[in-house]
Amino acid sequence: MGKENNLWGGRFESETDREFFEFNRSFGFDARLLVADVRGSIAHCNCIEKAGMITGEEAESIRLGLDQLLKRVVADPDILADEEAEDVHSFIESKLFEIIGASALKLHAGRSRNDQVATALRIFMREAIGEVVLKVHSLQASLVGLAETNKEVILPGYTHLQKAQPVLFAHWCLAFFEMLRRDRDRLEDVRKRLNVSPLGSAALAGTSYPLDRASAAEELGFDSISRNSIDAVSDRDFCVEFASAASLIMVHLSRLAEDIVIYCSTEFGYLTLSDAVSTGSSIMPQKKNPDSMELIRGKSGRVVGGLMSLLTIQKGLPTAYNKDLQEDKEAVFDTFDTVRDCLSVAATVIDGLAVNEDKCRSAVSQGYLNATELADYLSRKGMAFRSAHEVTGRLVLLAISKGVELDGLSLKALKEYSDLIEEDVFEKLKPEAAIEARSVYGGTSATRVRSQLEEAVAYLEVEQPD
Repeated sequence: MGKENNLWGGRFESETDREFFEFNRSFGFDARLLVADVRGSIAHCNCIEKAGMITGEEAESIRLGLDQLLKRVVADPDILADEEAEDVHSFIESKLFEIIGASALKLHAGRSRNDQVATALRIFMREAIGEVVLKVHSLQASLVGLAETNKEVILPGYTHLQKAQPVLFAHWCLAFFEMLRRDRDRLEDVRKRLNVSPLGSAALAGTSYPLDRASAAEELGFDSISRNSIDAVSDRDFCVEFASAASLIMVHLSRLAEDIVIYCSTEFGYLTLSDAVSTGSSIMPQKKNPDSMELIRGKSGRVVGGLMSLLTIQKGLPTAYNKDLQEDKEAVFDTFDTVRDCLSVAATVIDGLAVNEDKCRSAVSQGYLNATELADYLSRKGMAFRSAHEVTGRLVLLAISKGVELDGLSLKALKEYSDLIEEDVFEKLKPEAAIEARSVYGGTSATRVRSQLEEAVAYLEVEQPD
């Protein structure tokens, strides 16, 4: 690796070891910042022109050259297969020099790669978050569509993966809608906090040139400029916060995937995945495997791992920039790619999901899901709830011993445990009655779920992604 091919060779007497050069270079992955870095370079060009550091003619040449470089990359992406570029910054400078000549060497005045990469990464992340928000919105819309199509279906609700109480299937769908709503709020919060421009902070101490940092920030779409140059060049909080928000998205997608995998199994059969998002077995002809959901469940660990990587990279760093921070990009890029793709596939799964209403109905009628209704019935008749709970538990044992459900016990048998029980109890034990009784705000009654659906639809219409 010749000294003339890098941005810092003047102080060195010998060439860089080739193995170390390959170990040190980041262009293989930070090339993804090229568009953002060019945007930052154009804004910096405008700054140094305004400060009188370059002429108007030189500035125009630089701007046109950078624009031409972008067009070259679009026309021939193979240009990025540059084995001699140390990083995206040196690549841009060398290509700009090829296009416009010596004026390219004036662009870096008043700037360091430290504030340059911090600026480019924030621009990239701002747009990446916007794309993830769009995917979250699409998945929310898919969940609302599935809920509306099946709003009368009753599903067994589970705690501890044991049948608990009947709920509306739409209520289950909207539970994930709410998780994604929080996810979106977190993403928007991260985007607001990262939208601060570090450009002009230079290496760590700021620059001696009279740069109009606020003007550059406005040009690049930032809300404000950083207040401390030492902090600005090494701040990667926004990467950690994005990875944290992405990890929670993946936790929620993993929970969705787990439910769907279980509900699609032969043992449950509540749902059926479309063939488009399922695979088969190379040896067992009958298999239809939920690989789409299993992969999402598995990839959640990958994203959480990226978060741990980012935290560990930064935990012992001294102030200002250190080369350790080069390691942030692969974790950020992989996290972005993974969460974006998982959200997209999850929406496709939901759009093609079939609900087997008969299986759901049959499952609700077995397993004593109406036991809480009986306890509430006794409580409303004046019995202390703890006593009602005890009586109902004993009646469940009786029903188990007889091989019947609670509503399969005779009124005579029921009254042996409490004289408060009357003929009207059988109506209360029906799944529909249990559903309608849960009419508290946020509950699973048809009226409440209908209101939740209406609010969700309104939210999707109002909160359109930017």
